[in-house]
Amino acid sequence: EVQLVESGGGLVQAGGSLRLSCAASGFSFGGSTIGWFRQAPGKEREGVSCISSGDGRIYYADSVKGRFTISSDNAKKMVYLQMNSLKSEDTAVYYCAADRYTDSGLRPCYYGMDYWGKGTLVNVSS
Repeated sequence: EVQLVESGGGLVQAGGSLRLSCAASGFSFGGSTIGWFRQAPGKEREGVSCISSGDGRIYYADSVKGRFTISSDNAKKMVYLQMNSLKSEDTAVYYCAADRYTDSGLRPCYYGMDYWGKGTLVNVSS
């Protein structure tokens, strides 16, 4: 059974930091594409950051560049999102997602992921 379990969300003041974690299991982690997406109230889901563990390429949305950092630990099957200088507009439910295939580069980040976690809420107060 595929599982993606997010943790680390919470309430933080603007300018603060949070670190999200995603524990993956049930699929081939090494070489896969894994990322973070978010959905704010009343808005469509958007891609925040993705990492292609096969070739190391990384994608960041323009809105988070320079503030967020994605990383992965293949041995532990974990993906992290370090979020600094948080803004009120970062408030959203953050989802961890992964592609079922390996060596797909960053394409799944743009065209769709196969596996999704249940999400963790990040609430940034201004």
